[in-house]
Amino acid sequence: PLWRPTARQGSMAGVQRFRFGEERAAVSMTLTRTSGDVQRQTPLAGPGRVRRRRRSERFLPYLLALPAVALVIGLLGYPLYRMIVVSLQQYERPQLWGLRPASWVGLGNYTHLLTDRVFWAVVQHTAVFTVVSVAISVVLGMAVALLMGRVSRWARYLMTSALMLVWAMPQLVSSQVFIWMIDADFGVVNWLIDQLPGVNFFKHSWFADPAQGWTVITALVVWQGLPFLAITMHAGLSQVPKDLVEAATVDGAGAWRVFASVRLPIVRPLLGIVTTLSVIWNFQLFTQVWTLRFGKPEPSYQTLSTYAYTQAFESGRYGLGAAVSIITVILMLGVTAFYIRQMFRVGEAEA
Repeated sequence: PLWRPTARQGSMAGVQRFRFGEERAAVSMTLTRTSGDVQRQTPLAGPGRVRRRRRSERFLPYLLALPAVALVIGLLGYPLYRMIVVSLQQYERPQLWGLRPASWVGLGNYTHLLTDRVFWAVVQHTAVFTVVSVAISVVLGMAVALLMGRVSRWARYLMTSALMLVWAMPQLVSSQVFIWMIDADFGVVNWLIDQLPGVNFFKHSWFADPAQGWTVITALVVWQGLPFLAITMHAGLSQVPKDLVEAATVDGAGAWRVFASVRLPIVRPLLGIVTTLSVIWNFQLFTQVWTLRFGKPEPSYQTLSTYAYTQAFESGRYGLGAAVSIITVILMLGVTAFYIRQMFRVGEAEA
């Protein structure tokens, strides 16, 4: 050979080979120990344990919601039970004052309501108002939400602040403001309309005609509910990926096509939730009608909530008023079930 290592070089090579052998032995011992741990742990992660873990994960949300459900049942269960009992009795002022015991009439109160034309007229008022007010609120809320996404940042902050101020105003206060605005003698709405050529709205009463009166009530409810819908839907629209919008625009889609094909499908679960909540809130209309009609709503302006209150506390027929309330609860159960189903669908989609 042309080159042979010296004694010192040979000894250094031996030391390096020895160290390399030690490292290989340490690595092999580590791998052996790790593989042994994995083998010891493998039986614990068998099919049975996986099934039990999946089952526990499936029931975990229900266990976490159990305290809140128990609290709600404790707070509302007994009043609902008492309402059901009273609805099955002839319960009036003598029974309230303890002068006579309450007598059971079974389904007599319900039979009286279901065969009463006045009650069905009240149901019609409530249903038509709910459908019209929710439709207008959702459409306007989506329009304002889209507008908030197009304006500048300072304009969006200004719009959000104004919407929050409207939302924070109590219903009683806003109803009083509307009473002043539509007043027959000093109302600013009548004055503005009266300025139009050929229009005479001097001392015009908006509630003389039920159609105009319900228009005022609907405008008030839509004005109060618009902030929640607009801000919530704006938050949902802001989560739409910009890449999808830009891709649709590059492909030649217009503003309406982008909204219908890209934005709307993504925010549809949120839209279903806010629409259901609006139905629940508007179906329970009470404060606005009661305030605008000064605590004496005419038959043309009665809703299920005001009708139940009138029958129970003004006419003294508490059993009949309780029956109206129970029917209202039954009608709302379907909407509430749909809302809960939408909530679970959204949770499953996010998971």
